Amino acid sequence: MKQRWPVHRRLWQTRVMRSVILSLCMMATPALAEDIMTPEQFDTYTRGQTFVYGSRGTPYGAEEYLDDRRVRWSFLDGRCLEGEWYAEGNLICFVYEQEPQPQCWSFRRGSGGLIARFASDSTLDELYEVERSAKPLSCPGPDVGV
Repeated sequence: MKQRWPVHRRLWQTRVMRSVILSLCMMATPALAEDIMTPEQFDTYTRGQTFVYGSRGTPYGAEEYLDDRRVRWSFLDGRCLEGEWYAEGNLICFVYEQEPQPQCWSFRRGSGGLIARFASDSTLDELYEVERSAKPLSCPGPDVGV
């Protein structure tokens, strides 16, 4: 009768090694995904683009990133707010004409694009990139055709 132990042992060792390698890869992936973008990385990724952001599977709003750190935001209701962004450490802070109180966010790149987390309240849902386009943001206003 042939001894099967060495074969089983090799199979066991192979399975263990696969599990260890897979575990290490899974541990490294979230660490990489959590890297906060620097203001320079954020500017390079967003300038000249319009992003639609979602939250919990529904559209939340859109922002057009212009030259000189100028922005245009809409809650997708036809109205737009003009503003600008500035860096505060690795946070990106936005101020708008009608909303002068700074709103600071951290941004990171996920597998589907940008992910934004509000810095002042970590209990709020993250916003994530749904669409990215070079087209300008449409701002016809709420009372068009009235």
